[in-house]
Amino acid sequence: MGGALLIAFPLIPRRHAVPLVAGKDEHVVDAFLKVGKVRSSSGKIDCMLTIAVPFCEMGQGITTLVAQIIADEAGADWRKVAVEASPISPAYADAVLSAHWAPLWMPAFASLGADSAGILPRLHAEREPLMITADGTALAAFETPLREAGAALRAMMAQAAADRWGVGWEECDTKDSEVLYQGKRASFAELLDSAVAYDPPSIPVLRADPPREPPGQFPEGAPPRHPRLDLPAKVDGSFTFAGDVRLPGMVFAAIAHGPQGATILSSYDKQAAATVRGLVGVVRAKRWLAAVATNWHAADKAVRAMEPQFKADGPVAESEKTLIAIDKALNKGDPVRVFAQGDPDALLEKPGLSARYDVEPALHAPLETASATARMRQGKLELWIATQAPERARRAAAKAAGLSRHDVIVYPMHAGGSFDARLDVRIAAEVSAIATTLNKPVQLTYSRWQESLAGVPRTALSAQLDGALSLDKIRVLGWRARLAVPATARESGARLLDGWGIADALGLQDSADAMACEGAMPLYRIPEKAVDHVPVAIDLPTARFRGQAHGYTAFFTESFIDELAHLANKEPLSFRIGMLEGQPRLVDCLSGVARLAQWDGGVEASGQGIACHRMDLATGQDVPRSGFIAVVATARAEAGVVRVERISAYVDIGRIVNMGIARQQIEGGLMFGLAHAVGGSTSYAKGRPKAGRLSQLGLPLLADCPKVDIAFADSKAEPFDSGELGMVAVAPAVANALFSATGARFRRLPLISEGL
Repeated sequence: MGGALLIAFPLIPRRHAVPLVAGKDEHVVDAFLKVGKVRSSSGKIDCMLTIAVPFCEMGQGITTLVAQIIADEAGADWRKVAVEASPISPAYADAVLSAHWAPLWMPAFASLGADSAGILPRLHAEREPLMITADGTALAAFETPLREAGAALRAMMAQAAADRWGVGWEECDTKDSEVLYQGKRASFAELLDSAVAYDPPSIPVLRADPPREPPGQFPEGAPPRHPRLDLPAKVDGSFTFAGDVRLPGMVFAAIAHGPQGATILSSYDKQAAATVRGLVGVVRAKRWLAAVATNWHAADKAVRAMEPQFKADGPVAESEKTLIAIDKALNKGDPVRVFAQGDPDALLEKPGLSARYDVEPALHAPLETASATARMRQGKLELWIATQAPERARRAAAKAAGLSRHDVIVYPMHAGGSFDARLDVRIAAEVSAIATTLNKPVQLTYSRWQESLAGVPRTALSAQLDGALSLDKIRVLGWRARLAVPATARESGARLLDGWGIADALGLQDSADAMACEGAMPLYRIPEKAVDHVPVAIDLPTARFRGQAHGYTAFFTESFIDELAHLANKEPLSFRIGMLEGQPRLVDCLSGVARLAQWDGGVEASGQGIACHRMDLATGQDVPRSGFIAVVATARAEAGVVRVERISAYVDIGRIVNMGIARQQIEGGLMFGLAHAVGGSTSYAKGRPKAGRLSQLGLPLLADCPKVDIAFADSKAEPFDSGELGMVAVAPAVANALFSATGARFRRLPLISEGL
């Protein structure tokens, strides 16, 4: 079975060897699954499933979710399931993400690559191979292949048992790692040796019902049916993150990067580092300087002692210039219409309401700073790294080390948070260059300051919204959103997919980019509406960020809807529902959160604000997968301080595979959204962030976190990833709550950046 061939895509006549390698007493079922016998501490022989996970585990629970899907389909005992990181292989190519990102890799003909079931996105995904954990495509792309892996094992076990009992294997079932038939039972362990001789059906026989945990059966606090596989190790501290890797003879590196933008190393005092005890060496490159020592603190001391100086060789981030450029683009720039239904321009020559919204750059600020370990051995470079893009990291490391990418072995590690920060693979090149220069195993870890300095933030932008009401102020007749924003999706895509440097990718900022405006087209029934993009070069590199464009477009869309409701003298909830014809799932979310939060109408001084949003993911089917959320925030202002006392959310993410993980993701998203509603941003002076420490970002402390209530719709629609959805509607809900509490509109993120 280990030499089996995997047909990557049925429509394309190409085959790939199954990438998994069987260990001792193991057998490979397919690209996602191995089985083998293990002896327990009591001496009992068990059959253990080892499941390959082709995603970066960043705390979102994807490891557990992947394992659960296979185990449920196979009928395996959850206690006899293990996981390992998958190797880099076209077997794990993500055609759904490839199609979703078609505007990035095929901008001139994006529509040809937008169908994930089509040939072009599949070929693109396979060629890279495109193994990137981003944009919540895991279930859409891999749930069926994962179920097929479990079904293959179930069929093999059933065939072995059926031959033993002289019955038809289709009549057998599996549960808790046993095959069952009319009172007979046989364990996977006793059947394994004979089961591996059977081939599963060429057309997988899946269970009638896909994995689903109805919300009513798993209320908050109920014991999970599938406890997280990573939880015990995280509780006892034995869980291994990227920074926990230790190798024989390993040394430690600290690094200094230049200011944000296009800068190069100009000078440093190497002699100043020589006095640091434990110093092993100094490595310089065009845009960074590293010191290596027997421990990280000595390395960090040495790199700071050298006082590296950098000079500009292109644009360098400067917030004052950024604000001027965005303001000029918003007021005088030439727009590109990226979305439209009708033409609202005539209606909006004299809009009934206009409002400007501004968004400051935001840092990812994951708990674990970037860390990677590299070792050259027998002509191969080994790389231990927490990355959302292992193939891109492999290519970056290979280029830095002067090797073929096939001579680089990547061991994907777990990340202590990311929020898309780990799409940046520069550290792979840096640690590889250091390791090959010194010919020693090296671990490079960024300090918190370097994480903030070198990390590329979410973009800054401004938006002008115009609206027109009917004469009776009952309906919104016209809507136009004008966004002055760099082509942040194209810029970050060029760095990630094409390997462009930061300075080169800056040149794309002033090009049209519909992905930078996603979510700006309101769902409401408005006859004439449009979204205009005004591209602007801001000289500050920009990156992908949790929630993507929806994180800011939902903010100004739902804030402006609230302003229109106030202008029309309408209650904000009923005003929204009255315009959501054809959106029953979103209406249900609004009604649900109103009940959950005991919505009082958002009347003056109530301190309640409401917002909702929808996110879609096209999968090649007629109807995209969709996630819906409605949020009510309760806030109060006292002595110049804003307190968010409660956040309630009603969520529809379709069929829920694991209730515990769904709840954790939504709750985490709500807190992430709150953090970036009140903080998380920085300005730049001469390329340096003014808020480079966690304590300077204005993030809420535990004492500041509000009571959180979450309810889920009981839906059988195709599942939608919950990781991005949770954060997008928090900022407008809080902004609208602050208006209710204070009578003032807050139109800038972070919300209290202008004071009360």
